[in-house]
Amino acid sequence: MDRYAVVGNPVAHSKSPLIHAEFAAQTGQELHYEALLAPLDGFAATVAAFRAAGGRGLNVTAPFKLEAFELADRLSPRAEAAGAVNTLAFDGGQAYGDNTDGAGLVRDLTHNLGRQLAGRRVLLLGAGGAARGAILPLLMEGPASLVIANRTESRALELADRFRAGAGDAELRASSFAGLAGSTFDLVINATAASLSAQSPELPPGVYAPGALAYDMMYGKGDTAFMRAARADGAAAVADGLGMLVEQAAESFQLWRGVRPQTTSVLADLRASIDRG
Repeated sequence: MDRYAVVGNPVAHSKSPLIHAEFAAQTGQELHYEALLAPLDGFAATVAAFRAAGGRGLNVTAPFKLEAFELADRLSPRAEAAGAVNTLAFDGGQAYGDNTDGAGLVRDLTHNLGRQLAGRRVLLLGAGGAARGAILPLLMEGPASLVIANRTESRALELADRFRAGAGDAELRASSFAGLAGSTFDLVINATAASLSAQSPELPPGVYAPGALAYDMMYGKGDTAFMRAARADGAAAVADGLGMLVEQAAESFQLWRGVRPQTTSVLADLRASIDRG
């Protein structure tokens, strides 16, 4: 039976084994999917052992996405642009690296939440790996503007410069959080890790345009701190990143198995499981 896994540190909390088990059952694919805890200094060795035992592919989570990028023999254009890999596929002696995070985000926004991005003003909070994976897929949707904002503005400027050639007709610029004062956005995406510590980025008031959606890449039971803060500041709608998790997993599954699973029922089952605690 073909073996797949998610590798990270920590990794016990991962929902990926549940998601891929449902995908496999739904599509009639025979595979085994597990969670692998890699030592912080042992990612490459963990991957090598998995491959030697016949492993066919890996999802890669924190803190190893940059190491996976370096380990890959070949890269998808979106992984190369992001400088990070969250999916590895092993074919013969080569490791193919992809980044499905941004595609999962866009799919959740457009398919599950019904938000079209073309012509919209988008604000992306954060300049780490999560933000890097999202920028190119967001730009490919044709927004009117994409502003990358970070507490340290220089890091946001570096990202804006990195992706400027792929911006097309969209205005692409960088800002500090304070520098957002006076601007409004149709979509605000939190790609920082603030919600992990029950905090929210400190944004100036009034950044949410009428009808705006506040989207947190993090997820959990109930609203995150960012979602609560967005509601208080006038966001018309809020959403967490559970749909992004399921959709990026579907992208990985399609890469590995050549078939795209249906995600609606899997997302509903996962949401119910989390709400039950």
